[in-house]
Amino acid sequence: MLLISRYIRKMPANISCRQFCLNATKVIRSHYRWRFPVSRMQEHPEERLCASVILYSRLRREIWLVGDCHGLIGGEYVDNPKPYEQPLAEMRAKKVRELLAEGMTQQALLQPHDPAREVMIPTMLEVMHNQNVTYAVIDGFPIPEDKVPVIALDFRPWEIVLASDGYPHLAPTLAETEAWLDEQRRNDPLNIGEFKATKAFVEGNNSFDDRSYIRFIV
Repeated sequence: MLLISRYIRKMPANISCRQFCLNATKVIRSHYRWRFPVSRMQEHPEERLCASVILYSRLRREIWLVGDCHGLIGGEYVDNPKPYEQPLAEMRAKKVRELLAEGMTQQALLQPHDPAREVMIPTMLEVMHNQNVTYAVIDGFPIPEDKVPVIALDFRPWEIVLASDGYPHLAPTLAETEAWLDEQRRNDPLNIGEFKATKAFVEGNNSFDDRSYIRFIV
C-alpha cells in the first residue's frame, strides 16, 4: 500500500488506467529485485506484496477498479470481487457451524487463531495462483486489462463513494456505513449469516478487515 500510494502522489495527472497498472506493477517488481527473488514470487504468489486500488481520474473522469474494491456512483453500487472469495467464505462458514454444533463457543472462534479459517487456507493458497489470471491485483506481475473495470462519467455532477472491501455494505455517508459495520459486528460477529466473510471480528476489534472510505462530488 505504501509503495503504491507513493507512486500515485507523483504520477502524471493525465495517466491512463493501462499506464497506471503498468507503472504500479513496475514499482512492486522493483521492490522484489532488491529483497526477494522474482522467480520465487512467480512460484509462490502467497508471498507477494499485494494490494487493490480504486481510483478516480479527475482529468479522464474515469473510475478504475483494480482488485476487490467497491463504490457508489450516483447512488448505484459497483464492485469488483475476487471470483473465489464467496466460495471460500462459504467453506469457512460451514466449518464454523460444525464447530459450534460440536460445542465450541463463539468466543473461542473470535480469537486471533481461528480454527475454522484454517480449513480454507489450503484452498485460498491454491487459488492465489490465479492472481492476475482470473482476477486483478497489484502484485508486481502483469495485470490483465480485461479484469480491471473502467467506469467513464459524463459531465453531470456525480456523487461518488470509493471504499475497500472491509465494509460489507456501503451507504452515502461514512457514519451510516460504519453503523452498518457495527450492526454486523453485534448481530453476526462470526460473519456466517446473510453476509459471509473469510474472517470473523476478532474479539476486541471493531472490524474484520482493513477499511477505507472516501466520498466526494465531481
